[in-house]
Amino acid sequence: MAEATSNPWPALDYAQDRATFETLHLMSQIVGKARTACAPWVNHGWQVALYVSPRGLTTSPVPNAGGLFDLEFDFVEHQLRCRASNGFLGEIPLAGQSIAHVYRAVEEMLSRTGGPVRIDGVPNEIPDPVPFLQDAAIRVYDHDAAWRLWQALIRIERVFQEFRTGYLGKVSPVHLFWGAFDLAVTRFSGRTAPRHPGGIPNLPDAVTREAYSHEVASAGFWPGGGLVEFPAFYAYAYPEPKGFRETVVRPAQAAFHEGLGEFILPYEAVRSAPDPEAALAEFLLSTYVAAADAGAWPRAELECAFGAPGVPRRC
Repeated sequence: MAEATSNPWPALDYAQDRATFETLHLMSQIVGKARTACAPWVNHGWQVALYVSPRGLTTSPVPNAGGLFDLEFDFVEHQLRCRASNGFLGEIPLAGQSIAHVYRAVEEMLSRTGGPVRIDGVPNEIPDPVPFLQDAAIRVYDHDAAWRLWQALIRIERVFQEFRTGYLGKVSPVHLFWGAFDLAVTRFSGRTAPRHPGGIPNLPDAVTREAYSHEVASAGFWPGGGLVEFPAFYAYAYPEPKGFRETVVRPAQAAFHEGLGEFILPYEAVRSAPDPEAALAEFLLSTYVAAADAGAWPRAELECAFGAPGVPRRC
C-alpha cells in the first residue's frame, strides 16, 4: 500500500487484468463506431478516435440530426453515459453486461438523441471477430482494473500532450484508436508516403492507406495483447527508413521488436523509473529523432521548444 500512495503511476498486470481490458476494448469499438457513423471524415481517420477525459474516455461532441451527442466511459461511477443537445441523458452500468447488450443499449440511447444511428456490427482489427450481437456472454469488468488503466492513461496523456507541443509541423491530437485500443500521438514530415500495402486484419485497405498517406513518426501505448502480452509503449516510422531499427534509443529498456516492426518499452519500466514522466519523454523524443534522422526530415523547420502554459511561442 505504501508503494501505491507514493507512486501515482498505477500497476498494470496484463495476466490479471486482461479480461477487463478485452471487455473495454470491445465496448470502445461500439462507442467508436457510433462516432464513426456520424462524424465527417477527417484526414487519417482522426474523426473516429476517443479521448482521455476527467472521468474516463469520451467521443467528444458528435453531430447528429441537427444537434450534438457524446458518449463517455465514466470510470469514477463505472457507467457508459450518453448526453445529447436535445436534453436526453442516458446511462448503463459497465459491469455485468454482455457485448450484445451494450450494443443494443447504445443504439437505443442514440435513437433518443434526435435520430437513429446504425452502428457497424463487427469488431475491427481483431482476429476472428465475433459480431457484437452474437457476443452474448456476460463479460468480466473489474472496477479496480478499469480505474487503474484510466489512471495510467491520464499520466500518459499528460506526457504525450507536452511532447506534442514541441513541433511546428503537422501533429495529431493525442487520441485513442479503438481498433487496436491504443493511445497515440503522431508527427508528420510533410511529405507523401508510398502506397501502404494494407492487410491489417478486419480493417479496409482504403482506411489504412488514407491513414498512412504521408510520412509519420508515431508513438503510443496499449495495455497488451498479441505478440506483446504486457502493457507497453511503442514507436514506429512509416515508411520505415533505412537504419531506423538499428538506432539505439532511450531509455535502456527500450528495444526494437522484429515481429511488430516497432520499438517497444514496457510500461513497468516507465512506472518503476525514478522519474516516470522523464523516462517516457525520453522514449518519445529519442524514437522520433531516430525516425527523423534516418528519414532525412527537415528537422530545423519542423521542431520548436516545448510549450509552457500562458507563454506564446517565440517567432
